Amino acid sequence: MEAAKPSAESLRLHSLYRGKVQMAPKCPIRGQADFSYWYTPGVAAPCLAIRDDPQKVYELTNKANVIAIVSDGSRVLGLGNIGPHAALPVMEGKALLFKYLGGVDAVPICLGTQDQREFIRAVQLLEPAFGGINLEDIAQPRCFRILDELRNTMKIPVWHDDQQGTSVALLAGLIGALKVVGKTISSIRIAMIGMGAANFAVYRLLKAYGVDPAQIVACDTKGTLHSGRDDIQQAGFAEKWLVCRETNREGVKGSIEQALRGADVCIAFACSDPSLIKPAWVRSMAKDAIVFACANPEPEIWPWDAKEAGARVVATGRSDLPNQLNNSLVFPGIFRGTLDARASRINDEMAMAAALELARCAEERGLTADSILPSMADWQFVPRVAAATAMKAQEMGLTSVRRSREDYIESASRRILESRRLAEMVTQS
Repeated sequence: MEAAKPSAESLRLHSLYRGKVQMAPKCPIRGQADFSYWYTPGVAAPCLAIRDDPQKVYELTNKANVIAIVSDGSRVLGLGNIGPHAALPVMEGKALLFKYLGGVDAVPICLGTQDQREFIRAVQLLEPAFGGINLEDIAQPRCFRILDELRNTMKIPVWHDDQQGTSVALLAGLIGALKVVGKTISSIRIAMIGMGAANFAVYRLLKAYGVDPAQIVACDTKGTLHSGRDDIQQAGFAEKWLVCRETNREGVKGSIEQALRGADVCIAFACSDPSLIKPAWVRSMAKDAIVFACANPEPEIWPWDAKEAGARVVATGRSDLPNQLNNSLVFPGIFRGTLDARASRINDEMAMAAALELARCAEERGLTADSILPSMADWQFVPRVAAATAMKAQEMGLTSVRRSREDYIESASRRILESRRLAEMVTQS
């Protein structure tokens, strides 16, 4: 099957290169004498300068452009709890995308614990060495608690890409898809399939964008969410219980099939199983339906099956299929802008600004049913997302520098082009 080919080739290439990221020098080394500047004895001078003025760490080290990608391996892609060792290829891949797409140096760190307190403490201890933290592939509800505590206790920005990055890409894609099918955000009914970290963040951003929760019917592994789901209330899962109380005003009960009936939009972040959403259920959706089947590595329904069943716009999280709706379109630009502005955090307002800018980029390049977002090959949109993020951070007083939109775009473009040239050098060697 065509969709299975990337897996076999990926295994071969990972074995060939023994992974995909490495450390490379950024300073000239003309001979042994240069180490007296880069290391001892000369390095004592920047050390003492930082001791006397801690903010100089951003000028005298790479802290201003390096982040940690931190995971416990408890919910990797659609593969589940495969552990920290097995999660490392994904974290390395993330680091590669950060560098190639955003010019951001990222270090993959897989922690050997799934204890919430240990994880939080370990990340807190990383603060001196990094300009930001990207949390990745952590199971819920632990991921919510970890993100909240780290954002409240660390002086550098902390971002959970599976929540925030995914929601930004989703909203930008939805804005474009609605323009393609000629529907408005206020007139649609949305079915949300799977209520993990991704869809919780999507739900929050959709509300911020103006979606009335009454327009939404959500569904987890036990069925639709509604105010009668005592199991959720008794479990003390506050985020999911809020969804139960705010959505599904008509009290739809049942499974995915009932949630999709009559829906204009399906937003699925459930599990990697192309048989999860049946074509017959897509046929029961409204005319010109939009289906976002976002599980990785395999979507909840294959795009060709969804389109044959009547969906007009279909998106997945895969780069080898049309309409990749993936946080890879988001995190390089958002972190580029956050680091360049030296923002202290990444909040929902910054995420919204990034989503709207990404949607504008897509509309300017031309929207079609098979092109609702830029692709990763269209690198020029990344500096614009970075600038939108940085300017919103400035507007909200979260930055320690102030620059113009044009300055942010120029700086981001320069760093990205440098990274791409470096990748070309590796390819040619």
